[in-house]
Amino acid sequence: MRLTTLVLGLCTASALAFAAHAESITIATVNNGDMVRMQKLTDDFTKKNPDIQLNWVTLEENVLRERVTTDIATKGGQYDVMTIGTYEVPIWAKQGWLLPLDNLGADYDTADIIPAIAGGLSVDGKLYAAPFYGESSFVMYRKDLMEKAGLTMPDAPTWDFIVDAAKKMTDRANDVNGICLRGKAGWGENMAFLTAMSNSFGARWFDEKWQPQFDQPEWKKTMDTYVSLMKEAGPSGASSNGFNENLALFQQGKCGMWIDATVAASFVSDPKNSTVADKVGYALAPDNGLGKRGNWLWAWSLAIPAGTQKAAAAEKFVSWATDKAYLELVASKEGWANVPPGTRTSLYNNPEYQKAAPFAKMTLDSINSADPTKPTVKPVPYVGVQFVAIPQFQSLGTQVGQLFSAALAGQMSVDDALAQAQATTVREMTRAGYIK
Repeated sequence: MRLTTLVLGLCTASALAFAAHAESITIATVNNGDMVRMQKLTDDFTKKNPDIQLNWVTLEENVLRERVTTDIATKGGQYDVMTIGTYEVPIWAKQGWLLPLDNLGADYDTADIIPAIAGGLSVDGKLYAAPFYGESSFVMYRKDLMEKAGLTMPDAPTWDFIVDAAKKMTDRANDVNGICLRGKAGWGENMAFLTAMSNSFGARWFDEKWQPQFDQPEWKKTMDTYVSLMKEAGPSGASSNGFNENLALFQQGKCGMWIDATVAASFVSDPKNSTVADKVGYALAPDNGLGKRGNWLWAWSLAIPAGTQKAAAAEKFVSWATDKAYLELVASKEGWANVPPGTRTSLYNNPEYQKAAPFAKMTLDSINSADPTKPTVKPVPYVGVQFVAIPQFQSLGTQVGQLFSAALAGQMSVDDALAQAQATTVREMTRAGYIK
């Protein structure tokens, strides 16, 4: 009895000693489905790394951005791993706020990351965040309505084709709009779409000397095309519609075409939620023959703040959550259709994934056609496709977005909206020291 007690006592002491030596890392993440699923699968990580304990801080997207931005800017040190977007990575890396991911492991295969995604998460050739999932944007369209209009959607349409098709597919009597596009104000709402669209018209936010460009003819043509198209072929109240509102309209059969995030493809093709699931086709975002398409690029990624005292443990977790083995883990538990998309070339070469996701090839082609380091026809001093990777952009993008949403609503003319956008951007960029 005494021997048993002694052995049990030693085992308890050993367990306590191990717990005392186990390193605990805190992960800040967004409360979307893919990240929630990741938390449920972390037993796989802890079995492989029993000396690392995981603490989760799961937040709504806007709250997450606010918390992690405040923490990293003030060197608060609350988090060892942060979930951040393509917008933040180059800004924070240049500030010295993020650690380069140099030790993801021999089996990680960094070269397998889709080049366009890796480019948006790298500075001077070094990766500063590992992508958890990625997306671009493309055209989702009703094959039946396209056929009824006597048209065939090309894999790579022009804006002229899209405008013509939208008008011909519009059937107001049956509550069918030829096209649905974002109109809700916000740097991540209407300005994500309009900035990407403007790239294909040869426009840019700034020239090489950071002079705002809203007074140039390329922006005028972009906005004239957008506003007139939406008035003739878009839904009523379009200035209030963002991603979710347009998704609902498309699923209800009220949109002939919708240009938006590639991640939406799984929703519009889901027969449980979409009345047109078996009628959807996909095409690249449109262009004007200038060498740039109107599609964006985004990734939710895991990064390690420079202030962490647990960099090695944090990097082990980042590696686990974003490597090829994790995709296979999700597939084994949830099926290939639920694997986080848009990050690895090997996923798109996988026949099982191709079968589960008929939109896979067009998603990959869309991602590959976006170049965050050369997003525009003319040279620019910034990185980013549907955003400008400078700290001032969140505020600027929202202010300009409000003006463009007002123009769509008919509350001001396109010319007035562009003039006010120019004046606002000049003022803010002068204040920030970009313009001397």
